[in-house]
Amino acid sequence: MSKLQERETAPDVYNLLLAAVLFVSPWLFKLTNSQGKIDLWVTSAIIVVLSLAAIIAYRDWEEWINVLMGVWLIASPWLLGFPHTRAMHLSIGFGIAIVLLALLDLFLHYEKRHPDDALAEARRKSVRQ
Repeated sequence: MSKLQERETAPDVYNLLLAAVLFVSPWLFKLTNSQGKIDLWVTSAIIVVLSLAAIIAYRDWEEWINVLMGVWLIASPWLLGFPHTRAMHLSIGFGIAIVLLALLDLFLHYEKRHPDDALAEARRKSVRQ
């Protein structure tokens, strides 16, 4: 297995695909709100760069910034003033998915680095019972 395949995880690839779809969504869904379109383009471009970086050379901070970008997507319709639009629905939906995938990736990498923690916890629970 190559080093790239060892570092690559499915959540990073899914975040990359979600960000690519998010980038083209203003055209796909014919969004008319200019603030919403710009927000989706800029945020998705940042997520694409972070996801590519995580695939090439994984670092925890890349996933934490992806979490922040997802939270930004959830909050931005109200902060930038485009609530109750199609852009809002796209932003919130993609934001939730991106946050969940980034947190899943952090969890998977933590479990990979600390495999004995889960085993030790299971042993402690079985001894208590």
